[in-house]
Amino acid sequence: MIAMNNNRLSTVELREAFFMALYKKAFPVVARYVARMGGSLEEAQDIFQDTLVIYYEKVASAQSESIVNEKAYLLGIAKRLWLQHYKAGLKNQPLNDFDTEVVPDEQPATNKLLHYLETAGKKCMDLLKAYYYDYLPVGDVATLFGYSGPHSATVAKYKCLEKVRETVKQNSLNYADFIE
Repeated sequence: MIAMNNNRLSTVELREAFFMALYKKAFPVVARYVARMGGSLEEAQDIFQDTLVIYYEKVASAQSESIVNEKAYLLGIAKRLWLQHYKAGLKNQPLNDFDTEVVPDEQPATNKLLHYLETAGKKCMDLLKAYYYDYLPVGDVATLFGYSGPHSATVAKYKCLEKVRETVKQNSLNYADFIE
């Protein structure tokens, strides 16, 4: 547990060492998070700078509390700041930045879809139909298909979907292959 006191931040040199240690400890984690969320290195640096300011204000305040994990605490602040930054960016984006071309509704190639679903077998087709077309509850599906319980039915559904995914993967298919 890290208990902060103002003696640790009393001189410029101590503050500089404190911030460099935090930077080395937490910036890579924050940068990875921002990158995964679609941000750039510059945005990660900005977010981290703001994070450090908030953290410093918290640490320097008279009612500073003990912080168990500085890295996790800084990441939490950075996540909140990134979400605020992201939401603000969406609100301020001019309408002419959006693509206004009208795209006709894409229709799935039903025959192609059925063909790949059928490769999993009749029982899988019936099971998937019960789940996704008939919207039967898991317990009902388990009873209907003779499974010992809802968990077994869920596992069977997963295995059926994996059979279809494997077939699609083996044939190197992608989304565009299923659109007419």
